[in-house]
Amino acid sequence: MNIPRLRRRCLIGTSVLALLVATAACSATDDEASVVVPSPAAKAAGLCRDLHEQLPESIDGLERTDPGPRSELTAGWGDPAIILRCGVERPPEMIDPAYAEKNGVKVNGVAWLLQKNDDGSYTFTTGARLAYVEVTLPKERTGDGLGPLTDFAAPIKKTVPVGIA
Repeated sequence: MNIPRLRRRCLIGTSVLALLVATAACSATDDEASVVVPSPAAKAAGLCRDLHEQLPESIDGLERTDPGPRSELTAGWGDPAIILRCGVERPPEMIDPAYAEKNGVKVNGVAWLLQKNDDGSYTFTTGARLAYVEVTLPKERTGDGLGPLTDFAAPIKKTVPVGIA
């Protein structure tokens, strides 16, 4: 089969470009956690930006290592990372008063809905605040119980007022 020289160069160039893109995509996420950035309404997004400015550099003794893509709506600490996402949707379980009462905890004045995930991690979502804040503790960090949530209480109370989002 005789492929014209220009077409061969284009095919080779396209293959090399695809390989470079794939390599760059892999290397950009190899060293950091990756999360889905929430898309809250404008009011909640403003509260989340205020919260982002108040978040501590360490949580439960773990240094801050924000996940990718970088956003004022997400933050992380440690490896494997404790992940905070602000401006998430209200979990459907929060609507059920029996579930919320059974699986709710209050830590330093902040109410949280507790959900155990299939992978052994836990997700906590604030309730009764004008923006929903979600904190996920990876399975490797669940031995500390609710300890990490104590570090989030003061910044949340300072920046995300009590109310119904």
